[in-house]
Amino acid sequence: MFKKRAFALALCLVLAAALCLPAGAEELTAGRFALPDFDVPCKGAILIEQNSGTVLYEKQPDQQMPIASITKVMTLLLTMEALDSGKVTLQDTVPVSEHAYNMGGSQIWLEPGETFTLDEMLKAICVSSANDAAVAVAEFIGGSEPAFAELMNQKAAELGMANTHFKNACGLDEEGHLSTARDVAIMSREILTHHPSITHYTTIWMDTLRGGETQLLNTNKLLKRYNGVNGLKTGTTSGAGVCLSASATRDGLSLIAVVLGSPSSGERFDAATALLDYGFANFESACAPMPEGAPAELPVKRGSEETVPLAYAMPENLLVKKGEGQSLASTLELPEELEAPVSEGAEVGTVTVTAGDTELGSWPVTAGGEVPRMTVALGFERLWQALLTH
Repeated sequence: MFKKRAFALALCLVLAAALCLPAGAEELTAGRFALPDFDVPCKGAILIEQNSGTVLYEKQPDQQMPIASITKVMTLLLTMEALDSGKVTLQDTVPVSEHAYNMGGSQIWLEPGETFTLDEMLKAICVSSANDAAVAVAEFIGGSEPAFAELMNQKAAELGMANTHFKNACGLDEEGHLSTARDVAIMSREILTHHPSITHYTTIWMDTLRGGETQLLNTNKLLKRYNGVNGLKTGTTSGAGVCLSASATRDGLSLIAVVLGSPSSGERFDAATALLDYGFANFESACAPMPEGAPAELPVKRGSEETVPLAYAMPENLLVKKGEGQSLASTLELPEELEAPVSEGAEVGTVTVTAGDTELGSWPVTAGGEVPRMTVALGFERLWQALLTH
């Protein structure tokens, strides 16, 4: 009984370690799903599933255009990274410069010399899309807005945002300040996946600053109109038109809909609603099944250890068509034993998941430790140690 419980515990620990690894910023792909051909009222759009980055709909996804205050997603992303690294804290005071004070567009009317905590500035950016607050934070994190814009472009390159170039931190129209629906989806996915606490701010409907004197009302009206919405950012300028990156989660399925260049605010929200409705109506997130009897370790022949633990690199959930989740099955290809030496991380088998006759993917099973080959010297050393302990 004890051996069975130990085996089950070891398997759970190995699986948990594999499933908790952070997802990298992966390229967005269409996967196995045919893209629909319905239209939405905007210049560029894309719908992706957040966990896998699978593209479910696109319209001119790589056409460069201004993105207005959607720019602030990158500003927020760099701020969250600075928070995670310990460079700054939410309680830090953010000073207001003359440059931040002179920002036009949406703002909270910051005054030069006035100070707010970073927590308050994040509220102003996420809820009211305040340009002055975004620039003040950019100066606080980067030293100056131009220096911060360089950081924004470095991060964009790191994420594979090939068609994006930032000139400022808030999204005001400026020549050469351009992005695409696909690139906006990439940075939206990055912040939501690796910094989910941002939704503490993006889901605020109403709040106040300055002791109640300044009212904040969220510019993302989907928060009151669409079930499951948790973000992310609106944007409007004369050059960009009306834009939105909308994120929503239902029953474990998380979607991101990006809409750029809509003629009006109403059409922006209509387009995002149509995209999210399509996603939730046609897809679901299903738990990836482990193969029955999957071992936690394998015997090793002629090794310094008798067994080696196994690591299963399967995803926790899989994106499938609505209704496919019930038919998921998995098969395991694994040898009965391994021969030393075994290197840690070496691929020793595969797990394949299917839905009916459709293969959804294969994931490696790797050695969770190193097992050197047994030598005569090591054998005598083990024998000597055994004699000493008896």
